[in-house]
Amino acid sequence: MTTRSSLYLGVAAIAVAAALAGSAIELAAQQPRAVAIDEDDIGGVVTGANGPEAGVWVIAETTDLPTRFAKMVVTDDQGRYVVPDLPKAKYKVWVRGYGLVDSPKVDGQPGQQLELRAVPAPNEAAAAQYYPAIYWYAMLKIPDADEFGKKDGEIPDKIKQTDWLNLMKNNGCVGCHQLGQLSTRTLPPGLGKFSNHAEAWMRRIQAGQSGALMVNIAAGQLAGAPIKYFADWTQRIANGELPKHKPTRPQGLERNVVVTTWDWGDPKKYLHDLIASDRRYPTVNAYGPVFGSPEYSTDVIPILDPKTHTVTNFKAPVRDADTPEGLGQGHAAMDKPLGPSPYWGEEKLYDTKVNNHNSMFDRQGRVWMAAAVRGPKNPDFCKKGSEHPSAKLFPLEQTHRAVSILDPKTMKYTFVDTCFQTHHLQFGHDANETLWTSSGGGGGVVGWVNTKLFEETGDAAKSQGWTALILDTNGNGKRDDYVEPNQPVDPTKDKRIAQVFYAVMPSPVDGSVCGTLRANPGSVVRLDPGSNPPESALAEIYNVPLPGFGPRGGDIDSQGVVWVSLASGHIGSFDRRKCKGPLNGPKATGDQCPEGWSFYEYPGPGFEGIGENSAESSYYSWVDQHDTFGLGKDVPMSTANLMDGLVALKDGKMISLRVPYPLGFYAKGFDGRIDDPNAGWKGRGLWTSSGDRTPWLIEGGKGMKPMAVHFQLRPDPLAK
Repeated sequence: MTTRSSLYLGVAAIAVAAALAGSAIELAAQQPRAVAIDEDDIGGVVTGANGPEAGVWVIAETTDLPTRFAKMVVTDDQGRYVVPDLPKAKYKVWVRGYGLVDSPKVDGQPGQQLELRAVPAPNEAAAAQYYPAIYWYAMLKIPDADEFGKKDGEIPDKIKQTDWLNLMKNNGCVGCHQLGQLSTRTLPPGLGKFSNHAEAWMRRIQAGQSGALMVNIAAGQLAGAPIKYFADWTQRIANGELPKHKPTRPQGLERNVVVTTWDWGDPKKYLHDLIASDRRYPTVNAYGPVFGSPEYSTDVIPILDPKTHTVTNFKAPVRDADTPEGLGQGHAAMDKPLGPSPYWGEEKLYDTKVNNHNSMFDRQGRVWMAAAVRGPKNPDFCKKGSEHPSAKLFPLEQTHRAVSILDPKTMKYTFVDTCFQTHHLQFGHDANETLWTSSGGGGGVVGWVNTKLFEETGDAAKSQGWTALILDTNGNGKRDDYVEPNQPVDPTKDKRIAQVFYAVMPSPVDGSVCGTLRANPGSVVRLDPGSNPPESALAEIYNVPLPGFGPRGGDIDSQGVVWVSLASGHIGSFDRRKCKGPLNGPKATGDQCPEGWSFYEYPGPGFEGIGENSAESSYYSWVDQHDTFGLGKDVPMSTANLMDGLVALKDGKMISLRVPYPLGFYAKGFDGRIDDPNAGWKGRGLWTSSGDRTPWLIEGGKGMKPMAVHFQLRPDPLAK
């Protein structure tokens, strides 16, 4: 049977691999060991035609456990490796690296020494099949600057080049799935036959239950103009064009990374995210199960126990039997495919009602979910005429997603019916254990739940509040009557912001809450709840200045500095303490503090013709406030969505944390956990999940499941 994983090798590569079969041999027991290992490790040396192979991956995979399991390490400068702490099983072990094709898979077991022989790529085309997606996606041509702003041009005249990039990257196409891996840089056979690549792309963007979203971006907002650029891209690749840039092998700390993966979930359903511990107290749920968030795809929550390598499923309920599916108008996925999928045909894959987007642990070890409770029509206490303090100021008619609680100890599921829309969740640092929520793309407010009060009373209405984002543009330090977003600033009044939080970030410093506004250029907003929210709540807005633009996910460090993923190919930081001008008043409408921003370019090549840039399209950023990974406290990190992993910014240098197998890994968020603060590197790590909406596009193809992934950082490449 032909699988997509075999396609990654190429015909020539397969021939070389076959010719060298048997080149990896187990060392005889009486010979000196190449490296020191324990009985639960596999170790040895990787050599190539010119001696030791440094900076290549050794992958050990097994299907003997309850779910598919793999562990990956990098060789040191002498080609030595140790794959540590393997559960007892039979493994297939092989070498993967830049400049190579996969070596033959060798049988191995923990406690064995395996000498592995690297296989050089027979040509540049075979070598390029192992490059991260960014090296291929950077080949996409971007319209020249003079193509924008034309009244009679093919691109809408109000679209700027940065708008185009914003939509081609993390706030558009790459916000749902990776572009540039084999499945997207080629045309799948199931798509059909077409006279040219442009016709194929017109058909391709209509496929599946997210087809309407793709069509809206490519044919709606950009009037169909991207089609010719995507067609040119895949046509050039089909003609044999290769990336102009080559990746370098892992260096320095990158060689100390250990990556462990487990399959979980359903091959037809995607997972948006996972959660492993309390953001504030990362020893919560030590060594415990991790919980997935499947968003639009399903109501089934996968739960991985990493100690036993078992996966169980919990089907999250809704309170009301007549709750509709969380699909269709008002959502980012439709209730039926717009067009047939080249992989699944007309089959409907997504069927959720709960629509669990994002979850958070509390300090008691319970999982709080952004999840639907009922249908969209709000109860009366949310609406105009209610005496609820928040409804009196800003009534809400409907919501598509609220809050629920799952207690892993009892599997009790509790509904918290909210008037406001939820999207991302974060606990604050106050005595009330306030749960702050973003609303993603709807509702116009920031909402919160006083979890202490909810536990005491069980009264969701009494325990919740919400506020619109109001700027103090009259500068008097208090909340007053305001003008609407489409009205000019009135120096006697305040002003409301139309956009809503995407990321939500309670500050550990001063009780404020920050959020990102997804737009171009986009902004960070700081919300000060005041002493009596919502009546006292006031906001400040800080637009992203060039060269940055297009924020998506973000986080805050222990000093109150905000870090955000930007479509410009940077992680940006905003430090309010650097602001020189007034933070409120009639001129404080976004552009008053460019000096508060700093930018750090992500690794990887950029698009040609637009100056210095990285094509990286990071979905989310997260700050390791508690040194859960081992790089230190307050290290900002991002999802590296075109680099198959994560990236950390340490002392001004980018450190790539790559998942080398399967190719095409894509994360939407991640979490840190300390299982044992006294166990060194073994007691710490990052947790994430493959979040691509199309898990069948990863290496291995149709039938591949989503994965849970654990990153650990050893003190050296041979630590065990």
